[in-house]
Amino acid sequence: MGLKKRSKVSAEFSMSSLTDIIFLLLIFFMLTSTLVRIQPFPLPKSDSKTVAPTSVVVTIEKGGKFTLNSKEISSAVLEKALRQQVRAAEQKENVTVTIVAELGTPFDDVVMVMNMAAKLKAKAIIATEPKS
Repeated sequence: MGLKKRSKVSAEFSMSSLTDIIFLLLIFFMLTSTLVRIQPFPLPKSDSKTVAPTSVVVTIEKGGKFTLNSKEISSAVLEKALRQQVRAAEQKENVTVTIVAELGTPFDDVVMVMNMAAKLKAKAIIATEPKS
């Protein structure tokens, strides 16, 4: 009696297209998550090429106007609002406060925001423009 062998169907699939899609999604999220909206005023110049992720953005203008994540805020309630932003962050141990200070801003204001970040155990960086 001649029994035929059944050919087995392979349950494998190609992973190459899936890895391409995941790689493209990773690049997309890396690029869009680090974009920072900065006010259109001149920043201090620096040779530094450090790029850091941004969790919270504090903008300081020459006239003493403070902005926290694009919302104007007074210096009296800045620390409280900054504390709320740090607590609301997903990764509390990697929170970075980016200080965007207009050229000519009193350095005392910048130091005040840096001290607030230090109290909250957050990293503080100052946004600069590259030297030409």
